[in-house]
Amino acid sequence: MNKKKRLLMRTSILLLLLVAIGYTMYTNFFQSKEIVDVGDEAPNFVLTDLEGNEVMLSDYRGKGVFLNFWGTWCKPCEREMPYMENQYQAFQEQGVEVIAVNIRETNLAVEKFRDRHGLTFPIPMDKRDQVRQAYGILPLPTTILLDENGKIVKKHSGDLTEEEVKEFMEMIKPK
Repeated sequence: MNKKKRLLMRTSILLLLLVAIGYTMYTNFFQSKEIVDVGDEAPNFVLTDLEGNEVMLSDYRGKGVFLNFWGTWCKPCEREMPYMENQYQAFQEQGVEVIAVNIRETNLAVEKFRDRHGLTFPIPMDKRDQVRQAYGILPLPTTILLDENGKIVKKHSGDLTEEEVKEFMEMIKPK
């Protein structure tokens, strides 16, 4: 009788663990992670850039914002950075800003990357991964386009060609 109780208890625990693992896998792989979507107002954030300046998203109202989430280790991110810089130079005078939010890296690694690629746009540091999580960003790179009112007009995951970066900046250029 004692062996039957132990077997029943072990079977129950194993079944409970399998259900928990199944539920976890389902929620991680099959449910949408999107927290913000096209048409939503972009959540405000305040981060510090490499120079120690605060970057507050709401300060960019009135401008189109090319909000990019990236990492130095990310090869697609590295490929699109020169395109972003080229188009930033072309569109900055037309009211378009690039904010390239770096995810969980050291200032030194990002400074080296910035200097190697000659980047001039703001690079706020999301050291605690709070902004990426608030936006539900997976994978990197992900770009979110904001109009001059702070509304999300497009989301794009994956790297971009220079033509796509130019097209996206045209989309968010204030009228």
